[in-house]
Amino acid sequence: MFESVLVANRGEIAVRILRTLRRLGVRSIAVYSDADREARHVVEADEAYYLGPTTPSASYLNVERLLQACDLSRAQAVHPGYGFLSENARFAEICAATGLTFIGPSPRALELMGDKIQAKLRVAAAGVPVVPGRLALAMTDDELVGAANEIGFPVLVKPSAGGGGKGMQLVERAESLRDALASARRESISSFGDDALFLERYVEQPRHIEVQILADNAGTVISLGERECSLQRRHQKVVEESPSKLLDEETRRRLGDAAVASARSVDYTGVGTVEFIVSAKRPDEFFFMEMNTRLQVEHPVTEMVTGLDLVEQQLLVASGEPLTPAVMKVKSTGHAVEARLYAESPERGFLPTSGQIRTLREPVLDHVRVDSSLRPDLIVASEYDPLLAKIIAWGPDRSSAFARLRDALRATVIFGVETNVSFLSRLVQHRDVMHGDLDTELIERELGELVPSAPSFAALVLYGLAQLQRSRATDGADPWDAPSGWRLGGTAHPLTFHVAQRTGPSIVLRLSNRDDQLVASSDQGDAAVSLTSLGDEAVVRVGDESYRAWFKFDGATTWVCVDGETWALTEAVARRSTTTASSSAEVRSPMPGTVVATHAVTGDAVEVGQALVVVSAMKMEHVLTASQRGSVDILVREGDAVVVDQIVARLIPLEDG
Repeated sequence: MFESVLVANRGEIAVRILRTLRRLGVRSIAVYSDADREARHVVEADEAYYLGPTTPSASYLNVERLLQACDLSRAQAVHPGYGFLSENARFAEICAATGLTFIGPSPRALELMGDKIQAKLRVAAAGVPVVPGRLALAMTDDELVGAANEIGFPVLVKPSAGGGGKGMQLVERAESLRDALASARRESISSFGDDALFLERYVEQPRHIEVQILADNAGTVISLGERECSLQRRHQKVVEESPSKLLDEETRRRLGDAAVASARSVDYTGVGTVEFIVSAKRPDEFFFMEMNTRLQVEHPVTEMVTGLDLVEQQLLVASGEPLTPAVMKVKSTGHAVEARLYAESPERGFLPTSGQIRTLREPVLDHVRVDSSLRPDLIVASEYDPLLAKIIAWGPDRSSAFARLRDALRATVIFGVETNVSFLSRLVQHRDVMHGDLDTELIERELGELVPSAPSFAALVLYGLAQLQRSRATDGADPWDAPSGWRLGGTAHPLTFHVAQRTGPSIVLRLSNRDDQLVASSDQGDAAVSLTSLGDEAVVRVGDESYRAWFKFDGATTWVCVDGETWALTEAVARRSTTTASSSAEVRSPMPGTVVATHAVTGDAVEVGQALVVVSAMKMEHVLTASQRGSVDILVREGDAVVVDQIVARLIPLEDG
C-alpha cells in the first residue's frame, strides 16, 4: 500500500477519498484554489498545497502546479477522483513518466474509452450491442446534419470526448440542429478540451442502467452489479439505486457479461463503470453507451449493497495487488438508493446557484450515509460543478431503503444557498418512483408536480411566526418560551404579510387572534397554529398536523424549512412588482456565471424567442432570448462575469408598421 497519496480534486469526492486514506493510515495530501482555501477537504487532509486562482484551468486542471504539489509533498500516487483530470490520458502518462502512480486505468485504456466513438467501435467488435447512429471521426456540422437526416429525428448529439451529460443535446427537429451543434461544441470544449461530436438514435422511454466493474493487473475482471440511474434532469443523474427493479436475473447476468467484455476489450484495470441504455418497453434489450474510466459519483450505492470500499480497491489494484477470493465472491445484499444534493434552483429550471452556507444540518440516521463537502460558512462558488453532497440509504428491500432516504432528506437543512433538497424529497415520494416505473424523461414529464409554484401553508405559517419573533426580539422577551404557542396580546386587527418567493407571485398571509388562539389564513385555507421550541429545532402545529421546522434570518431573506421543504422568502412585494412590470423589456441572467456568447449586437432588430446572450456556470449553458420584438441593447460582452438577475440586455419595442 502507498504511504502517501495526493488527491487531485475538490469537494465531496475529495472528502470521501480522504476518509479511506485516513482509515488505511495513508498520508493524505489535498490541493486547493483561491475559492477553496477554507474548504472541508483542505481542513481534513494531513497536508494541503495551493494550486492557483479559482478558475479550474488555473488550478485543478493545471498539470504543472499539480506536479509541483506532488514533488513538494513527496506523494507516491495521485488519485484524480472524478471530473477534472480523472479521464485525461495525457495526465496519466505524465504521472508515470515522473514516477507517480496514477490511481486509475492505463493511459491506453483512458484514451480508447475516452473517445466515445472509438469506444463504441471497439466494444461492438467484442460483441457488445451499441445504439444505432453515426460514429465517424471528426465530423463537420454539415456531415452531422446529413447523418441526422439519415438516422431520423429525434437524435442525440453527444461529445466524443466526455460523459456525464455535459454537452449532450436532444434534437427533435431539423431546424434546431445547427444551434444544438454549436452549443454542444462550446460545452465540449469547455468541459473536455475537444469539440468532436457524434450522433445516436434516441431510444424511446429510455432507462439508464450501468454496471460497476473491478479489474486487477492479472486480467481478472468482475461485475459488482448494476445501478439504476434513470432519474435525471438535463441529462445528469439525480437519484440512483441498486439493484434495478427493471431487470430479471437472466438480463442482469447478460448485462454483467457485456460490461466485463467491454472492460476486457481495452485491458482495463481498476474501478470502472459501463453504461447502457435500456428501453422500458423492451427491458431485455440493452445498448452500450459509454465507459466511465474512473470512480463514479454514485459509487456509494454499490458500496452499500456489497460492503466493499471501492476507493480501497482502487488503491490495492494500483499498488499491484490481485483481487482477493473474498472480493471475487462478493454478493449484493438488500437495496441502496442515493440522492444528489446540488446547489441549484429547480424553480428556475435547475440553474446553478451560489452563496454562503448559513445553517447546516445533515442527517445522522441508522443505515444512512452522507458524502459531503459542506461546512458552516462555506462559500459555494459558481466556477465548479454544483454537486455539494450525496445522501445514501440502505434497507433490506427497496421500500425500506426509500423510506430511510425520505427520512434523511426531511432531516436535511441548508440555509444560505438554494439547493434541490425539497425537490429531492418530492421526487423520492412520487408515485411512479415508489413503484419503480422510471425512465430518463420522468422528471421533465412530472415537473409541475415535483416543483410546486408556492410554499406549503405550513411554510408560510412558519415565515409569519418568524417575523413575529424578529419583531419581539427588541422587547427582551423570548417568544420561544411560550409553552402554548404564540399570542398577539389581544390585537384586534390581523397582521398581514405579503410573502414573496424568488420566483412566482407573492402570497398574502394573515395572523390573528380568534378565541384566544392564533389563527393563520391564506389562499390555501386557515387553521389554528402554535409553536414549541426544541432548541434550534421547533415543532409548528397547523390545525391537526405537526411539523419539524427551522428558520433563519439572512438580511432581507428569511430561510424556512418545514419537514425538509426549504424556501427563501421575503416581504419585498414592492420591489417584486417593479421587477415584474419592467421584466418584459429587460433580459436578466437567471444565474451567476460567465457570458460565453452573444448572438446580437446593440441596434439589431430581434424577434420573439431569438437568442441574445449565452451564460455559462458550473459547466452548464443557458440561452437568454428576446421576450418581444424590438431593437436590442446588449449590455455585456463575452467573458463578462454576471450575477443573478443582472440585466444583460434591454429591448426597445418596435412601433407597429
